[in-house]
Amino acid sequence: MSSYYQPEIETMPRDGLQALQLERLKALVAYVYERIPFYREAFDAAGVKPSDINALDDLSKLPFTAKQDLRDAYPFKMFAVGRDDVVRIHASSGTTGNATVVGYTQNDLKNWGDCFGRFLVAAGATTESVVQVAYGYGLFTGGLGAHQGAEAVGCTVVPMSSGNTKRQVQFMKDFDTDILCCTPSYALLIADTALEEGFTPATDFKISAAVLGAEPCSEGMRQEIQTKLGLKMLDIYGLSEVMGPGVACECGCQKGLHVCEDHFIVEIVDPDTLEPVPDGTWGEAVFTTLTKECSPLIRYRTRDITRIIEGTCECGRSFRRIDRITGRTDDMLIIRGVNVFPSQIEEVITKFDEITAQYQIVLSSKGPLDHVELLVETVPEYPFDEVRRLEALRKRLAAELKSNLQVSIEVRIVEPKTIVRSEGKAKRILDLRERG
Repeated sequence: MSSYYQPEIETMPRDGLQALQLERLKALVAYVYERIPFYREAFDAAGVKPSDINALDDLSKLPFTAKQDLRDAYPFKMFAVGRDDVVRIHASSGTTGNATVVGYTQNDLKNWGDCFGRFLVAAGATTESVVQVAYGYGLFTGGLGAHQGAEAVGCTVVPMSSGNTKRQVQFMKDFDTDILCCTPSYALLIADTALEEGFTPATDFKISAAVLGAEPCSEGMRQEIQTKLGLKMLDIYGLSEVMGPGVACECGCQKGLHVCEDHFIVEIVDPDTLEPVPDGTWGEAVFTTLTKECSPLIRYRTRDITRIIEGTCECGRSFRRIDRITGRTDDMLIIRGVNVFPSQIEEVITKFDEITAQYQIVLSSKGPLDHVELLVETVPEYPFDEVRRLEALRKRLAAELKSNLQVSIEVRIVEPKTIVRSEGKAKRILDLRERG
């Protein structure tokens, strides 16, 4: 198999790619204006018509779409096709209001599989590969997205879903799994479980790569996963509203996530002013879907913080790259006036050999102020009963956090296996604050 899954697209010269994007953007704007009342009203309110879109820069004339817009359209008001053309529906959990519902036509599913498949090939997948999918299946898009990508490439798929971790480990060994797809926190749990079961994955398993996503992952956690499992980890990005996993992913160079620009336009904007920021500047990722038939989106605000990586990649792909997600604007903590993302805390923690990458941030009320406590746990072999040594470790970690984040955080070290492991997305923040 070629080193690229779709080289005619992935290595297309920039001028050809931009011409394709413009052609698809013009068709998209006319499509949503005709078929989705929300967009017709939004465009009219902004004083813009489909005929006003004649260059890629004209995208900035169009209004943004927010998650609340999708909730307000529950369940199917944002669909651009009739029910007879909808072959699948995914939705968010809806724990803070109506669920956000997205639909897919048969062609939408094909494009999704192609996008994910490109990155499995980037991870080394061939028709002889065994891909174990340990993302959750169901309304969450992770499991089925990875599954479709593996089938598009012609791999053998093991649809494990998340959970039953000991069996995950046993099947990885017995089935000669060579690519794992799941969240970073679950990959770490799989690695730790394999070691506890007496395996040495780097030598006992055939696995060579992991395509991990759905949550931020620090470089420290990446290195721990790679070392324990003896593989190369590629960070994949996507969100249900835009498509699912496969919107962007790292190649083997691990120097940024290539956006599938034939299907999506990415913008980076200042989250406060919503003005575009220069390449290389951190901001909020905004996506426009160019080929979705059922649930197309114009300038969707993801709340994810990243930046455009300047220059070209050594791999030869011409798609622009975004940096790995550092966090979400709605996950950002403001601690005594300082903005802090959980991923920044994780980056510090992973530098300590005495501490595992498992942690939890507990928010509570202490008088009129918010109180922040960081729970971390020691590795199993650490002498937890040596009180002075433990206190010295706590002070070192607190000092390193203050040095890196410019703010003091209360640290509590707990015994191994105290913090609950997740078999899906890790629950890093426990909010116990009283709401008035």
